[in-house]
Amino acid sequence: MSEGIGSTVVVGGTAGLGLELARRYAGIGRPVVLTGRDPARAAGVAASLGGKVTSVAFDLAQPKTIADALAGVEGPVEHLVIAAIERDVNSLADYDIDRALRLVTLKLVGYTEVIHALRDRLAPDASILLFGGQAKERPYPGSTTVTTVNGGVTTMVNTLVTELAPVRVNAIHPGVVVDSPYWKDNTAVCDRVNSQSPTGRGALMADVVDACAFLLENTSVNGVNLAVDCGARV
Repeated sequence: MSEGIGSTVVVGGTAGLGLELARRYAGIGRPVVLTGRDPARAAGVAASLGGKVTSVAFDLAQPKTIADALAGVEGPVEHLVIAAIERDVNSLADYDIDRALRLVTLKLVGYTEVIHALRDRLAPDASILLFGGQAKERPYPGSTTVTTVNGGVTTMVNTLVTELAPVRVNAIHPGVVVDSPYWKDNTAVCDRVNSQSPTGRGALMADVVDACAFLLENTSVNGVNLAVDCGARV
C-alpha cells in the first residue's frame, strides 16, 4: 500500500464490490468517502465501517445534482473509484427507452461528471478506477445497452488518461463474481461459470478487490482495461 494521506472516494460504496473496496481502505485507516443514492443507507454503511468513513448521497443518473452533492468532499483525493452500476436486461423486442437512457446517463455522463466535479481536488498523483464489465466482450440476449456502455468505459479510459495527465485512469471489468451478493444464490449461473472456467472456478470478490487495489496503487499502470474473470472464454 502507498502511504499517501489523501482520501479514497468510492462512488457506489454501499453494497457489493464498492463496499468491499471501501472496507479495505477503511481497515488500514484511510479517510474514505462512500456514496449511495439513499442518504440514510449511505450514512448507516459509513457508520458501520467505523474509522474515518463519511458518506454522500446522489444518483449518478441525475448528473446535474452531482457537483453540489460532492461540494463538501475535501481534497486531496488520492483514489477515486466509480463502482456504481445497474444491471438491466432490455431486449430489442421489448425495448424500454427510459431504462436505456437511465443506464447510459448513469454510466457515461454520470461517471464523467463525478470526475469533472472532483477534478480540482485530485492529488497530483491521484488514480481513478472505473467499473465496466465483461458484458462488453460476451453479450447476452437483452444486453445491448449494458454491452454498449461497458464498451464505452473502455474508450473513456483512453480519453481521460489524456485529459487528466499525470493522474492515472484505469478500468476493471469483472465477469460473474460467484460469491457476490448478486450472484451467489444463482446456482445455475455460478455452476456454469465454475465448470467452464480454465481455473476451475469463477472470480471471487476478494480477487476483484485485490485487482482494484493493484490498479489504484501501482504507479506505472495507466490506461488499462483489466478483465477479472479467471480467463473465461464463454
